[in-house]
Amino acid sequence: MSTKEKKIEIIAGPCSAESEEQLLNTADGLNSIGVKVFRAGIWKPRSRYGSFEGMGIKALPWLDSVRHKYGMEIMTEVATPNHVDCVLKYNIDRLWIGARTSVNPFMMSELSEALRGIKIPVFIKNPLCPDVELWKGAVERLLKADISDVRLIHRGFCLLDNSPYRNTPLWNLCTEVQREFGDIRLYCDPSHIAGKREYIPELCTAALNYDVDGFFIESHVNPDVALSDSKQQLKPIDLNKLIKEIIE
Repeated sequence: MSTKEKKIEIIAGPCSAESEEQLLNTADGLNSIGVKVFRAGIWKPRSRYGSFEGMGIKALPWLDSVRHKYGMEIMTEVATPNHVDCVLKYNIDRLWIGARTSVNPFMMSELSEALRGIKIPVFIKNPLCPDVELWKGAVERLLKADISDVRLIHRGFCLLDNSPYRNTPLWNLCTEVQREFGDIRLYCDPSHIAGKREYIPELCTAALNYDVDGFFIESHVNPDVALSDSKQQLKPIDLNKLIKEIIE
């Protein structure tokens, strides 16, 4: 199916939930351009101690406010069984598992058991390292736990030289994982591949050549003051321009 024939899904929202006002203002902008699925991290794995690590469970009611006010589906990242317990109490619509978790088979086994039998979509990002067997193994653990809707997110791989991007897009690895699991749905996260917003359009263009099913894009009402990943987030108005010029 060509890109023009396929409906490309856009999932967007800020890297981190910082306040209810920030989420609602961002959601207002995204809702106005037709985005139906709102994403925001509430637990943020950070390399250095003392960095902003998210607002945690206090942000779940904020996400719920977005759903009730705008009718958008809400989505966040989980990395531990406790995270799963917390978000399921709020009937979260979708979940994703990040690259720092998918790289760990022990953690994936625990998460898979916590998610066993869940009926909502579970997205899994590629591991940080370019080890396709780790990614396949993470998917297998989810499928063996009777999770019926597992999807992939390509967010790039951490290599010694990712220039000019934050992470290197190894598209052939995505294709290999798709083939292994019968054309499992693939989404591209150009925000994390790029690291800088100016590279996002060219990455979206490249992703469309690989017949992706959707995009997972970070958007913030005021990216310059974002508490995490400020350089790679788009304002809703700029995301709308990207969608109109490249994705649609």
